[in-house]
Amino acid sequence: MTQQAPQSQQQALLPGVKNTIAVASGKGGVGKSTVAVNLAVALAKEGHSVGLIDADVYGPSAPLMLGINEKPVVDNQKLRPLEAHGIKVMSIGFLVDEDQAMIWRGPMASGAVRQFMSDVEWGDLDYIVFDLPPGTGDIQLTLVQSIPLTGAVIVTTPQDIALTDARKGLKMFARVNVPVYGIIENMSYFICPSCGHREEIFSYGGGKRSAEGLGTEFLGEIPLYTKIREGGDTGKPIVVLEPDSEHTKKFLEIARNLHEEVKKFNETRPRDGGGNIVIDV
Repeated sequence: MTQQAPQSQQQALLPGVKNTIAVASGKGGVGKSTVAVNLAVALAKEGHSVGLIDADVYGPSAPLMLGINEKPVVDNQKLRPLEAHGIKVMSIGFLVDEDQAMIWRGPMASGAVRQFMSDVEWGDLDYIVFDLPPGTGDIQLTLVQSIPLTGAVIVTTPQDIALTDARKGLKMFARVNVPVYGIIENMSYFICPSCGHREEIFSYGGGKRSAEGLGTEFLGEIPLYTKIREGGDTGKPIVVLEPDSEHTKKFLEIARNLHEEVKKFNETRPRDGGGNIVIDV
């Protein structure tokens, strides 16, 4: 259903946030969380105010990937998000023991994520990035239905089978009227550090073909690189660990492409008499 933006879920839950973007994948193992974390930090490096909600309550990875070992504190009856590398962050990993298994059904998981919005003092932000759990099943759909999203991006890998997984992701977001801004291809290729030879380990081009076949944008490709993995393990995303590297430039390029897509989409969205964007929720 269509509502006016001032009464929308986003305005009610996140009144100071301009854009809420889900980072999703049709299946696990494609590096979705790594992309989400580096994309959020890259957006901040591009001059935007950014938050990250680790919505994967079953396998929260933001604390490790961002090197945060603290717990949030309560201020004026709301939690203050933790901060690292220029972004604000909230994760269930800050609130439970590291080895505690979260055996929750979809409604419980979505309830926790809603609290990350309503009970956290985010302030004014240009973007909040949601790192969703992988897959397109009932739990993922329940989460997407409970989050007021302005759009989404899908992370995939180069294989032809990526088209099938990307299509599942687009269909999930279509069911709840959330636009997909584009597709990001991770693990696109490998450059040998010794000889410079390029090896397309997982084939090449599946992400771009997926975008073309599904009528969405191809936001960019990210090569395989050991330091990207190491950065995730040590709490230093590659855009922080090697700020001048080609791999960081890839993430910054993707952040710029995403921002342009968001701008274009927002310019075409219907507005009410007061100039507010009309949001489908």
